[in-house]
Amino acid sequence: MKQDFERHWLSRFSACLERSVGTGIRAKIMEGSEDLSDSTARSEVAAWSARAMALLDEHVEAAKRFDLMTGCACQYPRKELREIREKYEETSDIDVVLETLQKKFVSFLKDELKLSANIIEDMIRKGWGVAGRREGGKIIATKIPKSAYIADYLEESDPVKKRAIYCHCPRIRGALMSGVSISSTYCYCGAGYYRGIWEEILQEGVTVELLESVLKGDDVCTIAIHLP
Repeated sequence: MKQDFERHWLSRFSACLERSVGTGIRAKIMEGSEDLSDSTARSEVAAWSARAMALLDEHVEAAKRFDLMTGCACQYPRKELREIREKYEETSDIDVVLETLQKKFVSFLKDELKLSANIIEDMIRKGWGVAGRREGGKIIATKIPKSAYIADYLEESDPVKKRAIYCHCPRIRGALMSGVSISSTYCYCGAGYYRGIWEEILQEGVTVELLESVLKGDDVCTIAIHLP
């Protein structure tokens, strides 16, 4: 049976709130989410999400918001990172890690998504993908469009629709399409995906920074991973 994304994410969000800010603020922020699910109208989910992020910004300090939202992220499969982590343990070489991540990314685009060589080359040129590009002590990674909608993304000319198609999160896609404004604090959830990758590889904490976000009106979402 397909997992209900809304209920699963809300459960993680609630648990992260409980750990970070306690029962009182958690209850205040989660109010109204009890019946939300994948079958709920997207406009209703978007409205609740906008309210929840506004309350989070109001009641929770920035550092806690960062930890809380990155903790809600979907995660890169840990077993697929084991080989890369072992290579890093052997070499202590970030460039070896980046090269391996890039090979996995290109293989995914070619073998699973069946994208043409021209499209793959363009994505690499732009620095899109898990590996991103290294700039000294940080990695700059730009997300690719939601893989199921890449063809639609490439053909879409309307900037609002294009940003909605680009986003990996169904909650945010719905918000963008319905014109609901949500704080870009939410996008630290997506940034947590990259935090999880690098903390697993390095076995150390890293800081991620949101550089661009479709919720801020940017065309793409770009994250800086600050290496320890």
